[in-house]
Amino acid sequence: MPGRRRTQPKVAIDTVVRGRVPEGAVSYARSKIDHVLDYANPTVVAAKLALTMSSDPAMDRPARAEASFEINGTHIRAHAVASDLIGAVDLLERKLRRNLVEYQERARTRHRWVGVASERQYRHGDLPTAPVPHFPRRPQDREIVRRKTFALAPMTPDEAAYEMGLLGHDFYLFTDSRTGRDAVVFVVEEGRLAVRGDPVSTVETAPLVEVIASAPTLTENEAVERLVLSGERFVFYLEAGSGRGRVLYMRYDGHYGLISAAD
Repeated sequence: MPGRRRTQPKVAIDTVVRGRVPEGAVSYARSKIDHVLDYANPTVVAAKLALTMSSDPAMDRPARAEASFEINGTHIRAHAVASDLIGAVDLLERKLRRNLVEYQERARTRHRWVGVASERQYRHGDLPTAPVPHFPRRPQDREIVRRKTFALAPMTPDEAAYEMGLLGHDFYLFTDSRTGRDAVVFVVEEGRLAVRGDPVSTVETAPLVEVIASAPTLTENEAVERLVLSGERFVFYLEAGSGRGRVLYMRYDGHYGLISAAD
């Protein structure tokens, strides 16, 4: 992180606590986030922190820490899980620092990728992070407990890969600027990324982002069934009727989340 402390007033940290979270852990987490803010060169207009302690004794890592910064309309996010909240917060701080540095480097160069990018740019340091294992909830007990809808900005797969790394996610829903159709870029394994969407025959794809297949058209129930049968961490599909992209994914609590493209 840069060694110059900020001069702008400190932004308030909006804090949410879920479960039996001790007060000491809240104070510790806020001090860690505030310390990251001290060395943020861009102006952070909003900061959010969420601490969750699951009461389920079957979970190996019941502590979860999440944080996000808003800078010029861009959200920089990170999350971490551990056996205790102090450990989760320490991991969160490191991830948030890394993502903030990535953002600052990108803002400094103002480089919009249009073709071949270096391996370092695709890896984003230690991308991908270790996947968070989800709670082994029975399929018949799962529900879609979180739904989000976003207006997708047109971008190339390599630009989407960068945004994915900046957010600390292992998949990213976007509109492919080469085809005008929704697609998803995701981490296959360390150092290897792939995109699922309409193939492009007239435009050469980025060499480190492999095009796998087109997206199926499914209903929501069919997507749930496919996710259960495949055992994958998410299913990307086109909504029957609108044709817009959706991602149904497994949450850490064993339930489902759904991300949809806005009409």
